[in-house]
Amino acid sequence: MLDVLHRDQVALRIHDGAFSAMDLTARHPRTGELLSTVKFMVQTLAAAGELQRDLQRELTYDGLRAAQAKGSKGGRRPAVPAGMTADVRTAYLEGRSIAALARDHRVSRGAIRTAVADLLPDHTATEEDAPAPESPVTLDMPGKVADFLRTAELEPAERAALDQGATVRRGQGYTLRVSAVPAVHRQLLARCQPLDGSQGLPAVPAQRKARREYGNRVSTLTP
Repeated sequence: MLDVLHRDQVALRIHDGAFSAMDLTARHPRTGELLSTVKFMVQTLAAAGELQRDLQRELTYDGLRAAQAKGSKGGRRPAVPAGMTADVRTAYLEGRSIAALARDHRVSRGAIRTAVADLLPDHTATEEDAPAPESPVTLDMPGKVADFLRTAELEPAERAALDQGATVRRGQGYTLRVSAVPAVHRQLLARCQPLDGSQGLPAVPAQRKARREYGNRVSTLTP
């Protein structure tokens, strides 16, 4: 990001707080490299941000495990309460239609179908014809792609795969080792299409190359 700001001759200053009035893009007039104090400050801020993200992830996992230990299953509560499920299933077996049950209990038809899913006529056929679930695949995502995706709007499954990725340092850059089903990898690849210079964004060669590398890895996955 600092290289992009330097290329476009944009200065970055923090006006309030501990780092006020410091130009985080300042470079040596002769060498063109970041000033040592600026580089130290930027690396410190980046390390603090990474530490904060890792701590949030650990606390989230600890909270989920504690909730599971108490019997909480998580997720959205069913529209049909557990105390009413038995009555709904009995009424359905006695011939009541899904639409009528939805009106009686003031819920959607989808909620009723969920409550009686295993009683539906096509339940067995659907299970037999359903494809086997995809297994997670681990791919190395270039850091420039990961940085772009962290600022993009993602679906929950995409965001979870990104947040759970393991950072692997490579020189001054890094890659993110992401484990996800092939479908999620393809969705993430589609999300970073603007790095190719589409959608009105300027094409940065390093970002375009990073997306191409990730695209090559995703293309090896079995459809």
